Amino acid sequence: MILATAFGCAALPLFAQQTPAPATPAAPTAPEPTPTGQPDEPYKLVVRTAEVNLVFTVTDKKGRFITGLKRENFGLLDDGRPPEAVNKFTQQTNLPLRLGVMLDTSSSIRQRFKFEQDAAIDFFLQVLHTNDRAFIEGFDIQRNLPQDFTNNVDLLNQGIRKLRPGGGTALYDALYNTCKDQMLTLRDEGAVRRAIILVSDGDDNYSRAYQADAIKMCQRAETIVYTISTDISPSKGKGGEVLRKIAEATGGQPFYPVKLEDVAVGFRNIEEELRSQYLLAYRPAEFKQDGAFRTIYLQSTDSRYHVRAKTGYFAPRPPDEK
Repeated sequence: MILATAFGCAALPLFAQQTPAPATPAAPTAPEPTPTGQPDEPYKLVVRTAEVNLVFTVTDKKGRFITGLKRENFGLLDDGRPPEAVNKFTQQTNLPLRLGVMLDTSSSIRQRFKFEQDAAIDFFLQVLHTNDRAFIEGFDIQRNLPQDFTNNVDLLNQGIRKLRPGGGTALYDALYNTCKDQMLTLRDEGAVRRAIILVSDGDDNYSRAYQADAIKMCQRAETIVYTISTDISPSKGKGGEVLRKIAEATGGQPFYPVKLEDVAVGFRNIEEELRSQYLLAYRPAEFKQDGAFRTIYLQSTDSRYHVRAKTGYFAPRPPDEK
């Protein structure tokens, strides 16, 4: 694949694999004898591989989802380098979902809360398939998890109806701890899509965590965040910008309804997107298990299309590092 970098460099074949030079066979060596009276120690072989599962969305200039594209239609840089190998490229319309809906229950949205509840219930009815699981959470200055991960829509609906508005707003704390406790601890065989839908006006007056802390934890948990604003005033202010930054940094999208009834439209747009995404699994070049943040730059070779993906991820630390 070809990608012209933003710095005006020559085009790079991003998905081409380099053929390593043949290695010179090493001379055989005799095994060292085991000391007398000592039992043979088992030989332990540790193999560490790195594979990044990148879920992304492609739209045209009018925001319509583009499906049916192929691997060669994209260029990718991981930490500034082409990937070492591409292991898988598919359109994952049925990739299992691990989904959370976080509803702002602070006093500032009291008059809008019923619209949030109704829209979330309709969303679960439409989006959950057999292999999907979801949870529901409310937050003000504390988190309330009336229903943990389940595939049972009735239980999710009951959880939504148990939520009550009131109190201040600790949005960053809630998002940070939800990704840490609900998403980072997930253990699934095979690829899944981890996503959170955050319904809020974006205001925060109580958190101890910073916005950057919350975003980093979402990135560590490999979780896309979609935001739906409940602020229908003409000027979205600081809260609208908060929701935009969180969504874009994690590969999601912010939605700004112009009237309360449009909250449901935001949920429907997210539902459509979740079923119109791609999965690119690749092995990054010069990968190190050092816990550092690695940037991702993904672009379509067709200028008519816009690619939305997370901006990067944190490399894992060595398993034996505390």
